[in-house]
Amino acid sequence: MSDDTSSDAPRPVAAEVIRGSATEEELAAVVVVVSEAYAAEAAAALAPEDAVRSRWELSARGLRRPLDRAAGWNGFAG
Repeated sequence: MSDDTSSDAPRPVAAEVIRGSATEEELAAVVVVVSEAYAAEAAAALAPEDAVRSRWELSARGLRRPLDRAAGWNGFAG
């Protein structure tokens, strides 16, 4: 299956000038700067590697079953 959204092809950019009048060169410069900043941020936004667990963490286990917090105080009639 081919998926066109996963390719590295550049996506079209839409820019709207709210105030003033920008030349085509100024708009092109803005698009390049923002695109490069976005690419740098996206490249730096990687999930950290899983930390190596110590031997203690690997061998330790729970000593009791987890508490049933939904049960409330129904079993305590004191």
